[in-house]
Amino acid sequence: MLSLTCIVVLNWNGAQETIACLESLAGLISSSCRVLVVDNGSTDGSPEKIHNVFPDIEQLRLSANLGYAGGNNAGFRRVQEMQAEFVIFLNNDTIVAADFYAPLVETLRQMLSSGIAVPKIFYWYRPDTIWYAGGVVRLSTGLMYHVGLRQKDAPEFSHHGSTGYATGCCLAMRCRDFEAVGGFDEQFSMYAEDVDLSLRIRALGKSIEYVPSSRVWHKVSSSLAGHPFRKLVKKSLSALCLFRKHRAWTGMALYLLLLPLRLAGSILTQQFGRRSRAE
Repeated sequence: MLSLTCIVVLNWNGAQETIACLESLAGLISSSCRVLVVDNGSTDGSPEKIHNVFPDIEQLRLSANLGYAGGNNAGFRRVQEMQAEFVIFLNNDTIVAADFYAPLVETLRQMLSSGIAVPKIFYWYRPDTIWYAGGVVRLSTGLMYHVGLRQKDAPEFSHHGSTGYATGCCLAMRCRDFEAVGGFDEQFSMYAEDVDLSLRIRALGKSIEYVPSSRVWHKVSSSLAGHPFRKLVKKSLSALCLFRKHRAWTGMALYLLLLPLRLAGSILTQQFGRRSRAE
C-alpha cells in the first residue's frame, strides 16, 4: 500500500494567509501527499473563501475555536481515518519550498530513533534571516529559545542533527508516534504545546531532528500582530503551565524574575518585524 503523508493546515479567520500557504503546497498534492485544512470555528467566511480557490482540498470545519492544540488534534483524528503514515502540522501563515516535505518524511522513514522532524524556518519578510534552526529547552532554568533567531543564514545552520524541541509552526511525525504520545495537550491554549509535545516524545527515547534541507518561511505571529504585551501574557501563561506540568519549580521562579526583560524583548521583536516589512 502506498505510504500517505497528510499536511494539516489550521485556519482561524485567516483565509488570505491560508490561501497563500495552500498555493505554495499545491504542487505537492498527489496520491502520496494530501492537504487537510482544519477551520477552527472561523467567523469571517474563511471556509467559503478557501473553497472558492481550492475546491478540491478537503476542509474539516469545526463549530468552535478549539485553539492550536484542540484544532490540530481534531485534524489528526481525520488523518487517522485517511490511514496516513505521516502527519505534518503546518501554520497557515507560512510559505513552503517546493520540496519541503520530502526531507522531513525521509528522516522519519530512515531514522527509526527519531520522533519529530522539523525544517529550517526563515522570516517571510527577511527571507535570508533565521527564525528557527533548532530549539533549546532547559526547564530547570526556565530557558527556552530558538537557535539562530534573527541571524542571517550561515553554514552553521545547515547541519542536520538532534535538537531540544520542535516548533509547532511546522513539524512532522509518524502518525503512530503522535497517537502513542497522546497528541497535543489541550490545556495549552496557545504556545508551549510544541515544547511539551517534544519533551514527551523525548521521554519515549526518541529524538527531535532538525532537517535544514527542508525550508519554510514564516510570517510570524500574525494572529497577534501589533499586540506584543498580549502575546507576552499568552506565552507566559503557557510557559508557567509547562513548568507546572513538568514540576520545574526552579525554572518557574527564574522565568517570572525575567519577565520584564521578556517584555522589552517582545517590543524589540515587534520593531524588528516593522523594519523588515518596510525594507
